[in-house]
Amino acid sequence: MLIAIVLIPTGGKRSKEAAIEGGKASAPMYVGMKGLIRKDYLNGDEGGGGVYLWESREAADAWYNEDWWPMMEKRFGVRPTLTYYDHYLTVDNAAGEVRVDGKPISLAQDAAE
Repeated sequence: MLIAIVLIPTGGKRSKEAAIEGGKASAPMYVGMKGLIRKDYLNGDEGGGGVYLWESREAADAWYNEDWWPMMEKRFGVRPTLTYYDHYLTVDNAAGEVRVDGKPISLAQDAAE
């Protein structure tokens, strides 16, 4: 799996309400997107962005293609940054599990080996 972090340096934080409305406006574009497992929206002091969990580098590259950059610049008036990270292990406290490559593991069993 792959995590992509997109940061949009707009120079300021939006209100919670504006950030939610902006996210709701773009969310339909991501629902059911091939290869995208999850998108989390970001809102911070320097701007906004998103954290994307992709099935593979190929799936991410299919989205962040040569058409993506001008689309983002037109939409936000600035060029975003894009950083990829390989993703292997997740601690998911909400689900009560630890996963490697998306599959639950038992840490007690691994520690005993």
